[in-house]
Amino acid sequence: MSKTIKVALAGAGAFGIKHLDAIRNIDGVEVVSLIGREQHKTREVATMYGIDHVATALDESLALPEVDAVILCTPTQMHAAQAIACLKAGKHVEVEIPLADRLIDAQAVLDVQRQTGLVAMVGHTRRFNPSHQWLHRKVAAGELLVQQMDVQTYFFRRTNMNALGQARSWTDHLLWHHAAHTVDLFAYQAGGEIVQAHAVQGPIHPTLGIAMDMSIQLKSSTGAICTLSLSFNNDGPLGTFFRYICDKGTYVARYDDLFDGKENKIDVSQVDVSMNGIELQDREFFASILEGREPNASVRAVLPCYHILDQLEQQLAAAA
Repeated sequence: MSKTIKVALAGAGAFGIKHLDAIRNIDGVEVVSLIGREQHKTREVATMYGIDHVATALDESLALPEVDAVILCTPTQMHAAQAIACLKAGKHVEVEIPLADRLIDAQAVLDVQRQTGLVAMVGHTRRFNPSHQWLHRKVAAGELLVQQMDVQTYFFRRTNMNALGQARSWTDHLLWHHAAHTVDLFAYQAGGEIVQAHAVQGPIHPTLGIAMDMSIQLKSSTGAICTLSLSFNNDGPLGTFFRYICDKGTYVARYDDLFDGKENKIDVSQVDVSMNGIELQDREFFASILEGREPNASVRAVLPCYHILDQLEQQLAAAA
């Protein structure tokens, strides 16, 4: 591999741009190819970020010998197949959350990763947000014990739009995308395996074909519990908010920021080299490539989350 890690990024939409902004802050990494559905829009973004090569098909970029690694910010339904294509082409891959929307596909990615020995990482960003990192270090050091997590994931998406207000070519999903963040984080923070999981959902949207409201309950082998409320119907404060009820204190995480139970802000600016969770996630991906090690949020590490999502999907189907 060249001294500079050369990257192809697939997906020039809202989340792809977040990664492009993050990579600007990381030394020794260069995005050399940008892939998007529409040539002219992709070219516009590429020009903004000084990227010479533009493609409308992933295969075009995988054929470039200089490409060392790929970041996939494409529709969920494409993630597993594209991740496998990257690995088979000899490229390290970071795929945005979720890894797949079926357990069998997530397992297939892990199988190919094990065959190739390449780095395969999933964008479970909550593991990297400074707020959650601060708490994880306290738990790992034995200073805190998570007793309960109360999580709200709220959006207002009654039409199929992305974070930039643009029409999506695919449909988002509360269970396989947004719940994946919390299911993985709960196991990661509680320090055990999820031993109980239950879900209920509201009516299916007549056009989008998905549930717009969902509630999930989880229990860890450590005894900790988690209650997760998700909605695409919430016309109010948007985002995901985590309340950690611990044996010594209560903490509220709002993305990269952290507060105590009385809303006093906790300084987490020294937790890592950045306050941007996406940047920290990307730094871990590139560092694991250079160091030849398994990354935090590797496909192997996050696969138990997808087992739980599959279990919950089966429950919801049986109750329908």
